[in-house]
Amino acid sequence: MSTTPGTAGVSRRTILTAAGAAAAGALGASTALAGPASARTAGAGRPVIGRARGELLHAMSFNVRYDREGQTQPGEPDYWPERAPLTSAFLALEQPTILGVQEVEFNQLSAVEAGLGRGYEMVGFGRDGGAAGEYSAIFYDARRLTVKWWDQFWLSDTPKVIGSATWGNTVTRIVTWAELHDSVTGRDFLHINSHFDHQAENARVRSAQAVRDQIAETDLPVIFTADCNAAAEGSAAYDVLVAEGGLQDTWLTADRQLTPYAGTFPNYGTPNPDGTRIDWILASPGVEVRAAAINTWTRGGRYPSDHTPVQALLKL
Repeated sequence: MSTTPGTAGVSRRTILTAAGAAAAGALGASTALAGPASARTAGAGRPVIGRARGELLHAMSFNVRYDREGQTQPGEPDYWPERAPLTSAFLALEQPTILGVQEVEFNQLSAVEAGLGRGYEMVGFGRDGGAAGEYSAIFYDARRLTVKWWDQFWLSDTPKVIGSATWGNTVTRIVTWAELHDSVTGRDFLHINSHFDHQAENARVRSAQAVRDQIAETDLPVIFTADCNAAAEGSAAYDVLVAEGGLQDTWLTADRQLTPYAGTFPNYGTPNPDGTRIDWILASPGVEVRAAAINTWTRGGRYPSDHTPVQALLKL
């Protein structure tokens, strides 16, 4: 299913709550640079990367964690009404040029947009069709980037069928992609964002193959962001995309790693230096990876999500 580029982002923005826009003004836009200077401490009030400057592009993958309304209570780490302002504050600080989110539900979109502020647009819709279900949406800085085309498909044998799941997964999984034009460099590139299944190994492998096959059909530079629910450097899905598909793992190939290593699913606990990296940013060969980060940002000891966002500073 495809729609006119940018249409879904514009219309959806008009029905997001005014409270989200007000929060954006209160937080303020980040004016930080994106150039790997000294290593930064997450949560110290300074961005690890911040808004990109010049020809550099700041990519982020962020599993925001869905809203378990009615299942959590105030004071619990997973309670969305208390995570929402943290999500906005974190994104206001970092200001990625492109952002792939996972698990976000319709009512959570306003917190993401509040943090990014004016000038950002979104493509994607719920995995159950329309506004229903979790999004694997792409947010982008529309002051710099223009969507030439975008689409969404389901990770199944019937990719155009809304809500389809045929690879052993009981949860619907999707891919959202956008072909973007960068007015700074004059280059076009493809951003693919997804969330692979957390239970079925076959579904993860087949999902990776579907993304690999999509990438093989384009000659554009590709940036892939995802919660893959699989170990980087130690899973079949990773091998499909990196060993077979030829993508580079930006954490490994970065000129500089701006943060210490940590598993990307701390589940609101202490970051684990021996944990598994299941959230990835991959890129085509030839894309320069200037810096990478696993961001364990907190405010007041609270995390915005059970996952840590991952970031990369790139040059097409």
